[in-house]
Amino acid sequence: MEEQKENIEIKQPRNFVDVQNEALVVLQTVHDPEIPVNIYELGLIYEVNVSNDLNIEIVMSLTSPFCPAAQSMPAEIKEKLSAIEGVKEVTVRVTFEPAWTQELMSESAKLQLGFM
Repeated sequence: MEEQKENIEIKQPRNFVDVQNEALVVLQTVHDPEIPVNIYELGLIYEVNVSNDLNIEIVMSLTSPFCPAAQSMPAEIKEKLSAIEGVKEVTVRVTFEPAWTQELMSESAKLQLGFM
C-alpha cells in the first residue's frame, strides 16, 4: 500500500524586501483629508526603512506645519503598517527638512490636481 503524502505548504519567512514592497502599497491607501491624492503620490513620504527584524521607520512631511491631519495621519500610517504580517514595530517621524514642495509630487498627482 502506497502512502499518500500530504501537500504541506511551507511558508517562507518574510524578508525586509517583501515588507517594504507591501508598505509602499499600504502607504498609497492613506490620503491627506484635504487633497484627493494619496500621500505617497503627493511626495510626503521621504523614506521607508525596513530593518532585517521587520521594523518599519517612515520619514515623512506634511504639506504644511499647520496641516489639520498632523496628528491623525501619522497615527493612521502606524496603524495600517502595523497590520502587515511580520512587522514588529512602526515608527513614523514627521520632518519639515526639507520642506515639502509641489515638485515632490508624482506626475500622476500633478495631473490629478490640475498642475499639468
